[in-house]
Amino acid sequence: MLRKTSNRKRGDFVMVTVDLNCDLGEAYGNYSFGNDEAIIPLITSANIACGFHAGDENVLNETVKLAVKHQIKIGAHPGFPDLKGFGRRKMALSYQEIYNAIIYQLGALNGFCKLYNTKIHHVKPHGALYNMGAIDSTVAQAIAQAVYDFDSELILVGLANTLLISEAEKIGLHAASEVFADRRYENNGQLVNRRENDAVITDTDEALQQVIKMVKENKVTSRDGKDITLQADTICVHGDSAHALDFVSQIRKTLMKEGIDIQSL
Repeated sequence: MLRKTSNRKRGDFVMVTVDLNCDLGEAYGNYSFGNDEAIIPLITSANIACGFHAGDENVLNETVKLAVKHQIKIGAHPGFPDLKGFGRRKMALSYQEIYNAIIYQLGALNGFCKLYNTKIHHVKPHGALYNMGAIDSTVAQAIAQAVYDFDSELILVGLANTLLISEAEKIGLHAASEVFADRRYENNGQLVNRRENDAVITDTDEALQQVIKMVKENKVTSRDGKDITLQADTICVHGDSAHALDFVSQIRKTLMKEGIDIQSL
């Protein structure tokens, strides 16, 4: 598990650090999605779609180029082969099929990274693949093993306190625990399903309070009022909503005001 405390000190305390990540490169063909150019200067890690749930060869090229320009860490964002469902629908794939899908998508992104003399830094599964990996050991093992076999130095980003983290650590893969600024949590630490009305926190102040509590106290309050302990190595922010830029800017400002250093994993 990655630690979010650095060795740098201010006065008598060890400085707390956290990464800000965002899913990017999710346009496809003539269809635009998100606001990548505006959001990327505000984050420290980019999770780039690899063509299965979103993105294509042209979008991959442009997104890698953009990340390199802003010196942002590049991550793969592999999903199920489900363009129509944006990778958010469950698919009953075997261990080998999931393994092969991860390798295939990492290879696609890696090709464009080589063009710009850079490399993949981390891997964060997308959508249904991410959610299934959090609770299904076979899915989590397939993801972790594929990432390890592709490059054992990569970091696997997964939902805090789930199988994505524990299965990665079992095989010696670096894992980073992810938390969400604007999502509500169940008592078991899972995210509230997006289909439910209260899944997303729409009040900015509430979301900012949640972020600070997760990073500084390693706790989050579930929608039922239960405090859950979790590790917060990286915060997922979204760049595809109407107020996304303002929200991410406020997160950065709040973190810095609290003395929290924002840096990549």
